[in-house]
Amino acid sequence: MKTSLVIMAAGIGSRFGGGIKQLEPVGPKGEIIMDYSIYDARKAGFDKIVFIIRKDIEDEFRDIIGRRIEGQGIEVEYAYQELDNVPENYKGRWQRKKPWGTAHAILTAKDKIKEPFAVINADDYYGKEAFSKLHDYLANTMKNNADRLDICMAGFKLVNTLSDNGGVTRGICEVKEGYLSDIKETYDIKLENKKISAKDFDGNKREVSIDAYVSLNMWGLPPAFLDILDEDFDKFLSNLAGDDIKTEYILPAVIDDLIKSQKAKVRVLETSDKWFGVTYKEDKPLVVNAIKELIAKGVYE
Repeated sequence: MKTSLVIMAAGIGSRFGGGIKQLEPVGPKGEIIMDYSIYDARKAGFDKIVFIIRKDIEDEFRDIIGRRIEGQGIEVEYAYQELDNVPENYKGRWQRKKPWGTAHAILTAKDKIKEPFAVINADDYYGKEAFSKLHDYLANTMKNNADRLDICMAGFKLVNTLSDNGGVTRGICEVKEGYLSDIKETYDIKLENKKISAKDFDGNKREVSIDAYVSLNMWGLPPAFLDILDEDFDKFLSNLAGDDIKTEYILPAVIDDLIKSQKAKVRVLETSDKWFGVTYKEDKPLVVNAIKELIAKGVYE
């Protein structure tokens, strides 16, 4: 079965200082994190790549990675996430600079995706195990249920996904009998004195177990999910206050609503790989060293 990898690379990168963090070289030959994700995905069996980018970074993106991947014999598509990618009746209603969020990003690629697909962030390193498990589920296990969407998610241990240089945002998961039962987007998660500190959307302190499973926006989804996003985004916009320029349309919230309404079930595919990524400028040397260690172990050439 054909499977696609959808890479969300339209983020502004504000915590990284305004630069295009997804395009920062971290490998010995100038490789970026996406190079390793695409390599692992192709080894796992994915045979199509869909890049979600912004128009203003298109030339640099194609120069640094796009054309190179296009020349490797794999199908490549582009989708563009922009603030004005909203239905006509909503255009101009909000004067916002903040992106509409990860669920909106996937929605902008709706016309490019006709097959089961995995979703990842461009600036996260996930590891080989997660790509293999997602591909196998998409190709061999995912069922076409008319009454309930069959979704999968790579489940990472929270302790394996933290940054030494500041707080991170994660979808904190509750898992029952191998399936996701609850997910809450949680902010400013830090490890301090062997304890986790975290906040909810409103900035209130939230308790989180260090052993919790988290989502890193690595999902396996059926094409029918895109139709649900299309319909749900209109509802999201209609309920948004006229002065709200902050709230985002995000994948964890959409999927959590589908679980709660029993419209979807989400299989959690546990992975022991350690995440790393360039959230802050100070993270880059750590990522460079992590890649060097993986090359020394023979994981990459």
